[in-house]
Formats: sequence, structure tokens, C-alpha cells
Amino acid sequence: MENTSEQKEKQHICIGLLAHVDAGKTTLAENLLYHTGTIRRMGRVDHQDAFLDNYELERARGITIFSKQAGFTLGEKEIVLLDTPGHVDFSAEMERTLQVLDYAVLIIGGTDGVQGHVETLWRLLRQYQIPVFLFINKMDQPGADPKAILEEIQTRLDEKCIDFTKSHPKEAFFENLAVCDEAVLEAYLENGEISRDEIASLIARRKVFPCYFGSALKSQGIQEFLKGLERYTDAPVYSSEFGAKVYKISRDEKGNRLTHMKITGGSLKVKQVLRGADWEEKADQIRIYAGAGFEAVKEARAGTICAVTGLTRTHAGQGLGREQESEEPLLVPVLNYEIQLPPECDVHQMFLKLCQLEEEEPELHMVWNARLNEIHAQVMGEVQIEILKTMIQERYGISVEFGSGNIVYKETIEAPVEGIGHFEPLRHYAEVHLLLEPGEPGSGLEFATSCSEDMLDKNWQRLILTHLEEKAHKGVLTGADITDMKITLIAGRAHLKHTEGGDFRQATYRAVRQGLRKAKSVLLEPVYEYCLEVPSDMVGRAMTDIQKMHGSFQGPEIQGEMSVLTGSAPVITMRGYQTEVTAYTKGRGRLSCSLRGYEPCHNAEEVIEAAAYEPDGDMENPTGSVFCAHGAGFVVNWDEVDSYAHIQTDLGLEKTEQESVKTPLPAAPYKSFEEIRLDQEELEEIFTRTYGPIRRERNAFQKTSRTVAAPTSPRKQKPKEPEKEYLLVDGYNIIFAWEDLKELAKVNIEGARNKLMDILCNYQGYKKCTLILVFDAYKVEGGQGSVQKYHNIHVVYTKEAETADQYIEKTVHEIGRQYHVTVATSDALEQVIILGQGADRLSARNLLEEIQRMKEEIREEYVEKQKKSGTYLFDHLSEELSDFMEDVRLGRKTLE
Repeated sequence: MENTSEQKEKQHICIGLLAHVDAGKTTLAENLLYHTGTIRRMGRVDHQDAFLDNYELERARGITIFSKQAGFTLGEKEIVLLDTPGHVDFSAEMERTLQVLDYAVLIIGGTDGVQGHVETLWRLLRQYQIPVFLFINKMDQPGADPKAILEEIQTRLDEKCIDFTKSHPKEAFFENLAVCDEAVLEAYLENGEISRDEIASLIARRKVFPCYFGSALKSQGIQEFLKGLERYTDAPVYSSEFGAKVYKISRDEKGNRLTHMKITGGSLKVKQVLRGADWEEKADQIRIYAGAGFEAVKEARAGTICAVTGLTRTHAGQGLGREQESEEPLLVPVLNYEIQLPPECDVHQMFLKLCQLEEEEPELHMVWNARLNEIHAQVMGEVQIEILKTMIQERYGISVEFGSGNIVYKETIEAPVEGIGHFEPLRHYAEVHLLLEPGEPGSGLEFATSCSEDMLDKNWQRLILTHLEEKAHKGVLTGADITDMKITLIAGRAHLKHTEGGDFRQATYRAVRQGLRKAKSVLLEPVYEYCLEVPSDMVGRAMTDIQKMHGSFQGPEIQGEMSVLTGSAPVITMRGYQTEVTAYTKGRGRLSCSLRGYEPCHNAEEVIEAAAYEPDGDMENPTGSVFCAHGAGFVVNWDEVDSYAHIQTDLGLEKTEQESVKTPLPAAPYKSFEEIRLDQEELEEIFTRTYGPIRRERNAFQKTSRTVAAPTSPRKQKPKEPEKEYLLVDGYNIIFAWEDLKELAKVNIEGARNKLMDILCNYQGYKKCTLILVFDAYKVEGGQGSVQKYHNIHVVYTKEAETADQYIEKTVHEIGRQYHVTVATSDALEQVIILGQGADRLSARNLLEEIQRMKEEIREEYVEKQKKSGTYLFDHLSEELSDFMEDVRLGRKTLE
């Protein structure tokens, strides 16, 4: 149910201010707060006393660095105003704020026009689907033409940007609105007017973008703009179920960690318990900020922007309650710098401190390079570097420097590939199969699963997806992060006894790396989208420069004495070009750049060679897998993993030369092995349904029915030589499964062993197979194990720390592919394992039935012979002589 009564009493609307640098955004914020009675005196940026720019660095530099919050009242509406940074170096801070906005106000300088960063902001607003009001500022300056700037806005941003000032007749205003939506047009043609609610709906649905003109410095057009905000904005209707979106982490002057969030449903009360995926904490204090000051409240209702103390596990973009996690940000740093510390500084302790800073600025991506013993960070530009150096000095008292910046490259793949990761040191087990597919440019990483729950339990699948998401996976060309890929879990296997959560982490990471190693990778570089304005007589020079920078361009477009080139070029080649443009145009040229995205690198071979990255030597990101044999783990190189894998997926993709080898292990059952007993048909049915049919020949221990087809040709087939057959018997398992031996073992265990050995000697003589009887001796301290010949069978006593199960598994693995092997045991787990290795399974009960059947057949044959108690001549003759004597008896032949 939606709680609308509270919203009618007090509507909360969150509005953000966005602009390019020096557009007058902070001055407009001061005007809005002053004219609504929030502050008594307007501050100024140049006077360093602006209400919202309260950080010393902001006042010193005259720019907004951190988003700030303030509030004012418009009639029945409570407006929360969020002032965001305008400088391109702090765009990430601005983008985080977009997650919680109901409306945005985009400020454009009347004489500057639509700059490159404004177009970037417009794309972000479209991506986040935020309704927009435009305020064209500085209209008091010479050369500011409302008509010209509106035409530019409609051309470069959206034609639905409409003048909402009273400078036009009402009829013309309605006509401009009506053409933006067919339903509104029909209503207008019928009624001759457009209602307030229809206009507000057009704005909320981004069908119309109201434009207002004025001068914030001289307070011109402010009242009209405020009336427009009051009239044409509506508060969202929130759910009664609690939800909150975290958009920022900061610390106050006392070092308290603050989680800034918007309540998107229900309400948040002091001491209320908040929960994440693996944490649970209480909200100690709820603060409503206004500039540098705040008011502590007991409850924050839906629509409120607040800061909460007491939470240590939150992060920007996190959803609490009913709210979902945010998507990855669109604006990302493209430069990577080494943070150079003083010689006396403890690198490890400093890295932990800098990680706190990363909580507040997630785009920094602090990375510890263990090989180089260095700390690296990703930043937007030179201004952000200067701010970071000052912040580190103020907080930690350490003066740092930033090394020369390097481009942040990324990697992707050309075609789908299967990656396999296996992790099986002794008493551990996990295998993961991933399908890696190339995604659309700019799509980032997408994770999914198509694995059957019959093969791998849902909890293990969720864990694998978590491991995929928790790490920035490295490519194999330069060690750069991968992107623009879809990674799907297609198969996996766990061991009922030995699998732990960490096993799947290792297997998942290795599956990604093995897939990348098999795939054809592509190196990506960041690319700028630029707009270059130069005098027309210098456009030839500009076009030549763009071509040298491996860029592309359209046009040129002639605008009076100036020519405009637009296009794209690699970031690395355009670095510093603004200075060059200013020099050769003598200050008349203007270059604006915005990040277009990542595209294939123009000099990939050169970059890869310079990186000198060795993927197989990266111990933190291994490409191979760990398998187990003879009770010990061993490493298999990435190019041989397919042939060792225990699952075969048959995706139809390109494979390595060696074919996969199946060694299946069981999926998790619904009850313990002690509670179930399976016969051969049940076990094979489960195994076939999960892992596919078992291909094997008949042997002496398996009953098989066959349909024999008529021969198609008279040619005789060469008889196949019988293969050697083995029977492995788990001695103590059989003793304690047979009642008579079990009772004897209670009195004398050695007597039970000897009796079983005698029984199996008789059985071997009947079956003519190689019979190996295995007894556990793993508790015998210092035992080296032994193999003894007892009449016609082999008796094995295992060594210390080796169970009969392990010995049998090892033996089956070694000989199961060459000979017919049957294992006699009632251990259900052991039955499934050996069945997967290609051996047959004989339970203790079935072995007993076989021995009883053997005794019955021997007895019947003996009785049959005893029936012939007399001695007859023909009984001891050969078949040929017997036939001849029979003919003589009947008179058909005579003796000579």
C-alpha cells in the first residue's frame, strides 16, 4: 500500500543544481536560499563566504568540490537543494548525486552557450531519466541574446526546451507545449488550453524542458523561476515499505563516518536496524544538513535527504530495504597515478588510510601493487590531484606527490569462449565453467547463470556470482581491467564432504583467467568526444592535428568567422592539446572534451609491449587450475585444463586439442548418505540424469540384457579378446554390512577378516577375476601400508592417514579407463565417485547375493553329477568314439 496521506501534508522534493564550471551555479543557489528566507544574507564566491561552499579549499579556489545540502520551503512543498560540483574533475561526485534527484536544474552561461561539459551533463540526465529545468544565467552581460542561446540549446540539447517566461503570448506558449505530445495536442485542440497538471506531467515525463532566463548575481529572473518550480513540480508517491538509497560517504570534523542517503519508502528512526548482504548495524543518529550545520532528528520520512552515523559497511550506490543497488557510474577516471610517499612513511599503514578516502571518492580505485610495492590511484585530472594532496596533508599530516599519469586501459574479447576453473588440493573441491561473451561497447560487465540446479545447488551458484562481482578481473594483455563482457555460469560441481566457500572463489577466478587466456583479447583505450572551435583560416591546421592524433572529425561547420570541428580522438593523443589550440589561435580557439567511452586501442601492440605483462607469471591472478592425484594437489597449466576437467559442456565453441576427461562428482543431495540406500538402477538413473549416459562394456559383475540384430553381411567378426577384470572390495565396509561377519567382529575382528578373505578366495576362483581386498590401516601410527598375497587374492592394508576409500578412488582413477573395474562397497558417496570414474558398483548386499548364487550354482552342479551314481562305458569315451559305438549298437555300422 502507498502512503499518500503523509505526502499531501508535507511534500518532499529533491532538486539538484548542475552546471559547467563558472556558469554561476553557486550564486544561483545563494539566491534561491535567500529569496525563500533560508539565509539572511547572500554570500558570493569571490568573497569566499558562500553558504554552501563551506570547505576551505572550495572558498580558496572558488569552485564546488563536494555536493552540499540545504533546504527551503515553496508553499506546501519542502525543497531539498543539492549543490553539485561543476568542474569536470569532480564529475563523479556530481553523478553520484543524480541517483537521489527528483528534478534537476541545469544552469547554462548566457554568453558561454552549450559547452562540451553541458552536453555530458545532458546525456547523464537522460540516462538517469531526471526531469530538467534550465536556467540560462548571466543574461545581464553584453552579447547575451535569449533568442540565440535558446536556438543553440534546442539544436545541441533538445528541441523540446521551451521558453517558460512571460515574454511570449499565452497562445504561442500553449502551441509550443502541445506539439511535444500527441495526447496533449488533442486535448489542446479540443479545449483550447493546457492545464497545470498536464504541463507538470509533460515535465515529469521529460516531454518538455522549461527554460528560464535571468542573472543570479543581480537577482534577475529569480522570483519567476521559483514560481515555476513551485507550480510545475510534484512530489513522488512513496511506498510505506522502508527503502533508502546511499549516494555519498563522508566524515565530519570529528572523524565520524556519515552515510548520506535518501529515504525512498517508509521512514527511518534512530536506533533502527539496517541490514546489508552480510551485515547488520543500527542508525545511531539522523542528521538533516543545511550547509555546514545540521539538525539531529528522531525520524526521517520518505523523501528526506539525511546523513546517518553508526554505519560502517555502507557504500555509495547501495540500496537499503526495498531499494536496489545502483548501476555502475558512467563517468570514470582515465588516468592512473602512483602516489609517492615520503621515505619514512609506512606504505601499508598509509594504504589503509587512503582506503578510507576511497570510501568517500570511490572512483579513486586505490590499488596496492605488491610487485612494485606502490600505491596507485585513478583520478579525473590535475585539479583533483591538487585537492587530494591537500586533503591527505590535512587528515593524515603526510605530504604526498603524484607521479606521472598513465592512461587507464581496459580489455575485452572478440568471440565467445568457455573458461574452466578447478580447485582441488587435498580435501578441497570446486569446479566452475563460465561462458565469456563480448558485450556491446560501454555495456560494462554483466553476470548471469544458466546452470541447472540439478548439477549445482542454488546457494553455490549465488556464491559464484558474488565472487564474479566482488573483484576487478584482470585481462591477459596488459593486466588491465576487463569490460564489455557477459559472463554466464554454465556448469559447476561441488563435493559433498570437501567443498568450502573459498574453493569456489579460487575456481571462479581461475575460470575467468583461463577463458581470457584462451580467447582473442582486445585492448581498449579511452576516447574523447570533442568540439573544437577555431578561426576559419586555421581549420586546416586543426584538421591536420586531429589526423595526427588518430582522431576523426565531421564538418567543418562554418559559424561566421569561426569553424567548428566535432568528432572523437584517443585521450592519450589529445592530452595537452588545449594549450596548443590557445597558442596557435592566439586565444580565439576553444576546445571542449567529454569521455565518449572505450574503443579498440590505436597502438595496441606498442602498449602491450611496453606493459611487458606476463599473465602466467601473475601469481595473484593465476591462469591454471589445481587438480588432485595420489592424495596431493598439482597445478595444471591453462592450456591443459580442458583435458583434466571433470565436466564436459559441449558448447560447440573452439576447443583445445586435448579432449575433456570426465571425472564426475556428485551434486548436493537432499538428505545425508546415512539415510539412503541406492541400488544399481537408482544410482545410474540419478547419474545419467545429472551427468549424461555412462558408456562402458559389460563385465562379469554387471547383468546386461541386449538385443542382437541380424548380421548385415556374411563377413565374420574377429573375436574380441576379453579384457582383464578387477574387483576391489572395501573390507571393513563389507564386514560391518554382513550380519554374520558383524557379529563375529564384535568378538574377534581378526577372525572376521580371515573369514571374509576365505569367502572371497572361493569367489575369485569362481569368477576368475583379479580381486583386491582393501582394509583401513590409516590409524596405525607410522604405518607404511602393505600388499599381501593370500592364496589367490591380494590383500591391501592402507598406510597411515589413508583410508580405504582414498586408496580405492586412487586405484580406480589409475586403472578404470583401461580395464573393467568393479568396486564392492556400501558407502553411497564412494559409489557415486567410482561410478563417475567409469567403474561399476556392487553394494555389500549385492556382493552377498552374488556369493550365495555362486554357492548355489556349485551345489547344483555337484548334485547333478552325483545323480550319475553308476559307471558306464560310454561315460568315459570321447565324443567321436561314443557316437561310433552308438552306431554299432544300433546296427548302422560294424566292427572290423
